[in-house]
Amino acid sequence: MPRPLEREVEDRRAFFQITDEDLARIAALRPHAEKRTERIVDAFYELLLDFGPTRELFRDGDALRRVKRLQREYFLGLFTGKLDRAYVEHRLHVGAAHARIGVEPTWYLGAYRRYMHLLLEAFSDDIGDPAEVVRAFTSVQKLVYFDVSLALDAYFSTTFDVLRRHEASIRAMSTPIIRVHDAVLLLPLIGAIDDQRAQQIIEAVLQRVSEERARVLLLDIAGISTVDAQIARHLVKTTAAVRLLGASVVLTGVRPGLAKTLVEIDADMSGMHTVGELAAGIKLALDIVGMAIMPKAERQRTAEPPIE
Repeated sequence: MPRPLEREVEDRRAFFQITDEDLARIAALRPHAEKRTERIVDAFYELLLDFGPTRELFRDGDALRRVKRLQREYFLGLFTGKLDRAYVEHRLHVGAAHARIGVEPTWYLGAYRRYMHLLLEAFSDDIGDPAEVVRAFTSVQKLVYFDVSLALDAYFSTTFDVLRRHEASIRAMSTPIIRVHDAVLLLPLIGAIDDQRAQQIIEAVLQRVSEERARVLLLDIAGISTVDAQIARHLVKTTAAVRLLGASVVLTGVRPGLAKTLVEIDADMSGMHTVGELAAGIKLALDIVGMAIMPKAERQRTAEPPIE
């Protein structure tokens, strides 16, 4: 279970050694920051726009204007002297905005290096006293590193969300359950099947069988690259789960190797019909639900009224 945000902020602040004195010193620097905002933000994006790989990320003028506006808010937000929930949530929002347009951590860290250089120049010009410049720069540096950690959190969180969505799409494509008839579903299995995919198959099959109120599930395994004892057990497990929902299973594409393996593992084959070809399996499935594939000429003869 994730820790509460307030506790996370407290621990991270302690780790970066950001004291109340640091925050007070940073707040006192706000007038200097307000004078320098436009210059520093423009210089920040000059670096990104002058470098080929990052320049490509900002070809959309609207996106560039949007992130520059967020960056101005971000920059001035450094000098509020507050490190509360609102501060952290705003930083995460800015980080997520950059992640969505593809700013990777490498470029982010390089851009922050530019930030620190510009701040040091500004403090040197505006403050003058070298000792006070060092104290001011050190306090802001702690907070900027704190922000970098939040930006990385936002980047990885956004990236993982995208990966999870892609993974869900891939899972859906790898489990294409096809409706053959009102009461008959077909699942053609292709490629390798490991434990994780087997579990996904069972979950997807049970959901569709339940939703469609299917009476027969056709499992076509002709496209499975390798059929070993583990896959045979997964097939038996899937069959047992489907039977609990009141449906039958017709296994098609059965090769001699699978038949031998099922015998060797002493699999419970009750409730599972096995045939060699998919066409024969479809015919059997329709027969189970009381339907039949009939040639057109025969259908026409059947439909003709009797001659009196």
